[in-house]
Amino acid sequence: MNIAVSACLLGIKVRYDGGDRQSLFITNELAKYATFIPFCPEALAFGTPRPSVRLIKKDGKTMVITNDGDIDLTKELLDKSNNELNNISTTNLSGIIFKARSPSCGLGSNKIQINNSAQDLEVDGVFAALCREKFPLLPMQEEGSLEDDWLRENFIMQLFAYNSFEVLKNNNPDIKMLVDFHTKNKFLLQAKDEKLYRALGNIVANHEKLPFSELFSNYEYNFKLAIGKKSSIKRNRNVLEHMSGFFKNELSSVEKEILHKQIDEYAQKIVPIIVPLSTIKLYAKKYNTSYILGQVFLEPYPKELALRSSLLSSK
Repeated sequence: MNIAVSACLLGIKVRYDGGDRQSLFITNELAKYATFIPFCPEALAFGTPRPSVRLIKKDGKTMVITNDGDIDLTKELLDKSNNELNNISTTNLSGIIFKARSPSCGLGSNKIQINNSAQDLEVDGVFAALCREKFPLLPMQEEGSLEDDWLRENFIMQLFAYNSFEVLKNNNPDIKMLVDFHTKNKFLLQAKDEKLYRALGNIVANHEKLPFSELFSNYEYNFKLAIGKKSSIKRNRNVLEHMSGFFKNELSSVEKEILHKQIDEYAQKIVPIIVPLSTIKLYAKKYNTSYILGQVFLEPYPKELALRSSLLSSK
């Protein structure tokens, strides 16, 4: 899959001071599963090294000015940001990772001064704002947020789910393929948003007898909206309980006790979610429960990323 990434996070020396902010998770771990498209509108606009800049809002207008001398560089940065947007738009993106607190790339973390007052608000950088407008459903995250286990797990799950839909979309799908896709993603969707999960089920049922192209478009929008939602311990617990119900008649009393204890301990933040999930997968294999074994929720991204092994990966 293709992911656009702030160039400094890839170890490219494009920072205003001539340095970089390489993210080892991105370059050492995520790089095994993705192709990166680097971007840095500030380097394109002003070169490297360059004067540092900040955002201000004056009389309702957002401006980019230098920290030294208050020189207005708004047009230059906006022009290069549009160039970078056009560049990354030529690839079939599955996500974008931005540098936090950057006047161009901060995603809701860049401070902006309002009318020369001491009050600072946190807003999108110039380029990030353009990306959010251009790609409203695309997975986007700052590298700073990827240091949080819960946000990282949610973002990576969203990335791989989004990419899986793009793969389906590029394979000339029909209704049978869509139904199969939905079936495999049922528990992942339920863990994200119950209302959207049910809406997606109604879409594939196609009670209104819509043409497939319209049905598929409706499904795509709602699927991408759903996978952008954050998971929670409560919703994950409900999904774990539902999954365990598929082989409850086969389980011995001891097996039931073990599994439900693990689910309870996950809900109490005693064990990470990988513990009950591994048990569910073990039992599903033992009792040949193919429906459960086919669920994306069991392994929504490569297990080597080990994102579900932390107690902090759930909230």
